[in-house]
Amino acid sequence: MQEIQKKSDCPFCQKTQKDYILESRYFAVIYNISPILPGHCLIIPKSHHESLFELNEEQLAEFMILSRKLAGLLNRVFDTKAFDWAIQEGEEAGQSQAHLHMHVVPRKIGDLSDPGAWYRAIQNSGDDLDTFERFRLSEEELADQTQRLRKEAIRYFEDDSFFV
Repeated sequence: MQEIQKKSDCPFCQKTQKDYILESRYFAVIYNISPILPGHCLIIPKSHHESLFELNEEQLAEFMILSRKLAGLLNRVFDTKAFDWAIQEGEEAGQSQAHLHMHVVPRKIGDLSDPGAWYRAIQNSGDDLDTFERFRLSEEELADQTQRLRKEAIRYFEDDSFFV
């Protein structure tokens, strides 16, 4: 088993189990402190990795399996069958935190001006998707959302040994 490597100046490396909605061996799901829409979550490596290319094959598979399981949970909780997945790989692509993370956002008809507004928002706002200048939940609101989704996950994945 690989040792978990953390960077002291990385906010994602400071996350602990209390912040996790779901977790697997190498990855954790956290609620986005600046959600674009309700349910907006992030999948992060527990070790500090800045790029998808740093993951080995086992980790890459686990990353994708966890993202699919998260989408299933969000679909159930938010009563939808649609979602967006997004990874900004590098500063030029809008990655403001140098720690790999995938956005998973449940979608519904009419949640934005049109279904493509998500992508135009990314293109037109520079790093607005991943910025500290956007609306942020309070620590209490963030903890409430995390706890709510964690409880739903326990019910949803009751028999699934994938999660700790």
